[in-house]
Amino acid sequence: MTEPAREIARGEAETEAIAQRLAGRLDPTDVVYLEGELGAGKTTFARGLALGLGARARDVASPTFALLNEYAGESGVIVLRHLDLYRLEDTERDLAALGLPESVAGAPVCIEWPRTAIRGILAPTVEVQIETRAGGAARRIRVTSVLSPKFR
Repeated sequence: MTEPAREIARGEAETEAIAQRLAGRLDPTDVVYLEGELGAGKTTFARGLALGLGARARDVASPTFALLNEYAGESGVIVLRHLDLYRLEDTERDLAALGLPESVAGAPVCIEWPRTAIRGILAPTVEVQIETRAGGAARRIRVTSVLSPKFR
């Protein structure tokens, strides 16, 4: 694991901009874990990733109820898959029902609320920790490369 990059985002636009920069370094096999409290900005970060990969911002929403959203670029090709595990039990059986890992192959995937079971199925290449800061909309964002220094 490499030393994490740390940045402060002072709102949604800055959070998206940090994610867009990260998106420029993603490969189709990358798995990005988005971690943080409820309301920390995980979906905003996912929107930035999608934008950085060529998707339209209005298409990006939290997949809490759908579990998995796919975002396409202008050509119609899927550029990002966005998985939200908040409502699922942390079991391999529940994750297998989603068809993982095959159902997310071919494009980077970002996963909100990763827990133990997903690590055995889709291990992260990048971990993003978003922490709320006291006193407003500021967030501390820590990006850690798990497998490669390319995300430093």
